[in-house]
Amino acid sequence: MFKYLVYLPPHMGTEDGRRILVTGALGQIGTELVIALRECFGNENVISSDITEIEPENQSLYLVCDVTNKAAISSIIEEYNIGQIYHLAALLSATGENNPELCYNVNMNGLLNVLELAKEYNLRVFAPSSIAVFGPDTPSIAPQTYPLNPTTMYGVTKVAGELLSDYYHSVHGVDVRGLRYPGLISWKMLPGGGTTDYAVEIYYDAIRKGKYTCFVNSETKLPMMYIGDAIRATLELMAAPLGSLSLHSNYNLGAMCFTVNELVNSIRRIIPNFEIDYEIDHRQKYADSWPDSIDDTTARLDWGWEPEFDLEATTEIMIENLKPKLLNSM
Repeated sequence: MFKYLVYLPPHMGTEDGRRILVTGALGQIGTELVIALRECFGNENVISSDITEIEPENQSLYLVCDVTNKAAISSIIEEYNIGQIYHLAALLSATGENNPELCYNVNMNGLLNVLELAKEYNLRVFAPSSIAVFGPDTPSIAPQTYPLNPTTMYGVTKVAGELLSDYYHSVHGVDVRGLRYPGLISWKMLPGGGTTDYAVEIYYDAIRKGKYTCFVNSETKLPMMYIGDAIRATLELMAAPLGSLSLHSNYNLGAMCFTVNELVNSIRRIIPNFEIDYEIDHRQKYADSWPDSIDDTTARLDWGWEPEFDLEATTEIMIENLKPKLLNSM
């Protein structure tokens, strides 16, 4: 089992003894982040929340919470003595385009509520961003600083979220931090409505069906990251001394980049008969608007970021863990 605790700096901790709240905890990132945080701080110190009711046996330290309801978040902060919020609740790119009004409401008003409460209760906040902030005018290797012209409502909300977070830091002194996550690859949870979903779905279908139908073309190349690197980067950034950070809510974060064809070849080294075909849809234009790779020099300099997983290691981990999970359920 992958352990996150070994990667933590020695000073990692909730210094004031208050608990941690994770919003959007049932999503791809939240599922693994809650595990990692509980490894670090103990089960009783990490409260997970999302908008969905779950089965009773899974409800330990889990709360139903709509992040657009500021009073609901406030009551959790007070009742559970919250000192940090990892604010992951959001609608992703493809889902957001289907309902842009809801995407704006959840992504922007949810973040505004969290930042207002962080100001009131003196909370530390993690508010992630995304490569979706970049637009078609971005160079193929995205610089840390470049004009941001996204083409999706999700991207628009992430740009606005970065600016809003910087405002609350500079004007109100809120300690808010964030990363521009690339596409994330995880075997524990299918992603929920993002353009980079193919990079996870392909492993599932390779094992279950021996074939995958991809919604972007074979030469589509995007920044990607194994979830273990993403969780470790999140913990390291939140543990870094505030004075060491030259940025706050918008750190570029890189690990690997590959085309769909390179991903297919990686899978075929383990599953030789794997087949792929293509039915291109609207998500191709979103992918085409994003950079091929990420310049994350600032993260490396400010808090020592260094990825560990490349494509081959990721493919081995994904197939090794998905095989028993999927084949036992068939």
